[in-house]
Amino acid sequence: MSSLQQKRPLSPHLQIYKIQITSLLSILHRGTGILLFLGSIVWALWFVALAAGPESYGQLQALFLHPVGLLFLMGWAFSFFYHLCNGLRHLMWDLGYGYDMPTVRFTGWAVVGSSVVLTVMVGVIGFMLMGIWNEV
Repeated sequence: MSSLQQKRPLSPHLQIYKIQITSLLSILHRGTGILLFLGSIVWALWFVALAAGPESYGQLQALFLHPVGLLFLMGWAFSFFYHLCNGLRHLMWDLGYGYDMPTVRFTGWAVVGSSVVLTVMVGVIGFMLMGIWNEV
């Protein structure tokens, strides 16, 4: 065995592995899936508070209107839009389109960009409808 083969690692590790757009988006897809699950639990609690009466609903509404609550809602919206856009991307792959690497990279960044744009649009519209825009 030569000295070059002895020094080479047997498998890639974090010190030499360069993260790729495909692996980053895969990790992001899993993370946003977890956020969607947690958000659905919060959404169920919102329905319970709504059914419990105006006092409970008001308390939960105040929690959502707190900056941390708004950050959670925006993260939940981003998770939804990312899953939606990435699901459409996967649907195109299922149909046999977009397998070449330039298209994979382009559609990956398009998914992230469209998710951010849609989230910002929903945030601005939501702030305007709730009258928060003037307070921010």
